[in-house]
Amino acid sequence: MSFRLIHYVLPLAAALVSLRGECQTAPATPAATPGARPEAFRPGAFQALPLGAVKPEGWLKRQLVIQANGLTGHLEEFWPDLGPNSAWLGGSGEGWERGPYYLDGLLPLAYLLDDAQLKAKAQKWVDWTLQSQRPDGGIGPAKNQDWWPNMLVLKSLMQYQEATGDQRVVPFMEKYFAYQNSQMDKIPLKEWAIFRWAEELLPIRWTYQKTKNPQLLELANKLAKQGFNWEQGFAKFPFTEATNSEGLGLGTNYNNNNLALQAHGVNNAMALKMPVLWGMTGGTEADRKAIYRQLETLDQYHGLPNGMYSGDEHFAGRNPSQGVELCAVVEAQFSYEQLLALLGDPLFGDRLEKITYNALPATFDATMWAHQYDQQPNQVLVSKAKRQWSTNGDESNLFGLEPHFGCCTANMHQGWPKFASHLWMASPDGGLVAAAYAPSRLSAAVRGGETVTIREETEYPFRETIRFVVEKPAKAAFPLHLRIPAWATKAAVTVNGKPAAKAPQAGTFYVLEQAWKKGDVVELRLPMDVRVLPGFNQSVSVERGPLVYALKLSEQWTKLRDRPNQADDYEVRATTPWNYGLLLPTGGAPASAFQVKEKPTTGVLFSPEGAPIELQVKGIRLPEWQLVNNSAGPPPASPVVQPAGAKPETLTLIPYGSAKLRVTSFPVVRP
Repeated sequence: MSFRLIHYVLPLAAALVSLRGECQTAPATPAATPGARPEAFRPGAFQALPLGAVKPEGWLKRQLVIQANGLTGHLEEFWPDLGPNSAWLGGSGEGWERGPYYLDGLLPLAYLLDDAQLKAKAQKWVDWTLQSQRPDGGIGPAKNQDWWPNMLVLKSLMQYQEATGDQRVVPFMEKYFAYQNSQMDKIPLKEWAIFRWAEELLPIRWTYQKTKNPQLLELANKLAKQGFNWEQGFAKFPFTEATNSEGLGLGTNYNNNNLALQAHGVNNAMALKMPVLWGMTGGTEADRKAIYRQLETLDQYHGLPNGMYSGDEHFAGRNPSQGVELCAVVEAQFSYEQLLALLGDPLFGDRLEKITYNALPATFDATMWAHQYDQQPNQVLVSKAKRQWSTNGDESNLFGLEPHFGCCTANMHQGWPKFASHLWMASPDGGLVAAAYAPSRLSAAVRGGETVTIREETEYPFRETIRFVVEKPAKAAFPLHLRIPAWATKAAVTVNGKPAAKAPQAGTFYVLEQAWKKGDVVELRLPMDVRVLPGFNQSVSVERGPLVYALKLSEQWTKLRDRPNQADDYEVRATTPWNYGLLLPTGGAPASAFQVKEKPTTGVLFSPEGAPIELQVKGIRLPEWQLVNNSAGPPPASPVVQPAGAKPETLTLIPYGSAKLRVTSFPVVRP
């Protein structure tokens, strides 16, 4: 069989720079705020597919079923904020963000699993929202005077319309946008909406692509004028150290001033996509490139080994005992999904997989009936206690229904479903893009308009091989784009058992184009070498493929509070020692110190017992490394001299997402 091979690297931004500067404590106007001009609108490099085009299979479907059987499928049955008295269902209860947050995850989960009961639960939220529109175009609970929750519900309606074709949605959105456009001068953005304004660019862009209504670009321009300029905020980044309540001016009443909102972890997770979205809707090339400065800055000052940055609740530095909020994880996932579609840079697929396969599952118990508000890379004790959080409370790392605060209880549901729905995208050349890897089945239109079906067979990220099987071909040839992760330096591709003409290059998209027939098989192999990466205090973390590894500890779970159903609160204590350093070769090649052991992938993968892969390495216990403020103290600066009489022990590392207690940043011990 003949096929044409295309091999390319998408251009990255220009060289990155780190700048320090004084904080900008008030919303800033973007560098350019032109009027409504159709030529200012730029389509993305790739196109997200409609909800339902990608269906999860294998272990990923099992994970979504766990989620459906956990809090997501039952939360509204007993949590008052989502109960029948919710103002987003016509009641007199909570009428701000919690209903829209919940729908934003419940809806894609329902359609991905094709679950009639979950669809019915989502439908009542959708129907009430669509029926809530007033003659002037306003929507939602009448008592809500904030634009922010409306931005959230519009994102859900986009997904719903693409899954169902409901013809009510687009006119509803156009009428609402016209209303908002007429009201924003006298009812401007406030507080959270000032820093999250570009979330609304997603439904604005979606509606504009369907209607070409120039008033939508006028509204985008008004949002940009009133919203915080994140591109400028990172050009003069003031948070080069851990923050605290006093330094942020929060005071005893937790006043959300502009400085604190700029340092807020969840706001920054949403902001990852904001300059790019604006840059492709009405902004400048500098806006479109700003993401690279954002990522470099976050990594430099607040990066954690799980792929996130610290935010507990505000920026907290690089100590691996600092936390990160679950809301920030799921919002960062969504930002990377959008960035990959907007810019077409495989970097964002790498980052998306890293936090999805590590930070996301790490903060849930195995049943997804309990979650943490804050997770820690070095998390050796989960309890109600004073800790070194920047601004959070004593319950923040408990596993439970709503530890510390209920925003994550409402918002956490989007993580797995949106990841599953963004595994594949469409390319402007009429092809399909394997954007991230997990077992799935894709049905989507390609060049010429025909629908093709491809089954993705894999146990990735726990195994190295991914097989794409064409189940329903198209008459016309079309390209298949495969993302090659930056770590995959030995990647290989075969088509029907024959090696491709060129070896793939790490950090690129590799494109195969041909007239595909039923039964064709493309196999992508991504050999996973162990990587040892430097971190805080010269500690190291261990990665293999997209997975981060952590010390496996024996866990003792103790119930602290009974809740309805199974949504109880727990503390977790280690019954085995945690304070180890790693013995690594002094002459280079640290990966040679590790042995890889594969285990079955049939259990609950993100649990200590069900972890499908282990690494074994020699370590030395370090008695002087102890708890500080009820968390693991900062890792002793490496290298640490081996204590007299200490004997090497064999340590077992498991995937970070499987370990609920763990050490991820290890000191390095030298004999």
